Amino acid sequence: MILHIPHSSTSIPDELREPIVLSDEQLSNEVRLMTDWFTDELYRHPDAFVVQFPLSRLLVDVERFSDDSQEPMSRKGMGMIYQSTAHGEQLKRVLTDHERKSLEEYYNQHHESLRAAVEKELQQYGQALIIDCHSFPDKPLPCNADQSVPRPEICIGTDAYHTPSTLSELARKKCIELGFTCSINSPFAGSLVPMTYYQTEPRVVSIMVEINRKLYMDEHTGKKGAAFMAVKEGIQNMLHAFSDWQKGTTA
Repeated sequence: MILHIPHSSTSIPDELREPIVLSDEQLSNEVRLMTDWFTDELYRHPDAFVVQFPLSRLLVDVERFSDDSQEPMSRKGMGMIYQSTAHGEQLKRVLTDHERKSLEEYYNQHHESLRAAVEKELQQYGQALIIDCHSFPDKPLPCNADQSVPRPEICIGTDAYHTPSTLSELARKKCIELGFTCSINSPFAGSLVPMTYYQTEPRVVSIMVEINRKLYMDEHTGKKGAAFMAVKEGIQNMLHAFSDWQKGTTA
């Protein structure tokens, strides 16, 4: 099982900060809104391989398609390399070719790490299971396509090709068992698969789990809430169920 954690980092190195036109205060607020806080702590499993992106998604978003023509969020200035904030304001000046290539290299390195992890699982087990690990704000951001409220406590994202119905149904039932309200593909849909295998290799299985941040943190202060450990235990319980499912399908 592979835990893909793309949006947990708040790191913006000084050499990559310069193209961002926001003030330090504005940038700090944007990081607060857009980071999948503590997902690197919430999603843990002893037998899983973790692929975690080390930079803030405000620099480059490894969850997006690299080709803007394939990426719906590019229309909002939030393709692979964001040009706009969550509220549609300018985030970066026009990048130089060197700056763009540098960010593209971070993107490519991350996806190569994920591809290699998938290849290793395919060789070892005949199947690779990717858990796409996310969180989301309780109130929709202006950039979000789905503005409906109230939002569920857990959102499960699936792909018609790469997510077996038995796995998505397991996730739904596990949410109910753990006491979480749950929606499938709402307010977010899909689950990441490396392009090498996308829509061509059914042995690569992927499912996305998104946790509503109100469950485990104060979204205004950025601090963990009293229920953090209970939510973490619930998510780990779900990951164990996913691991057992994989073992059952590859036995």
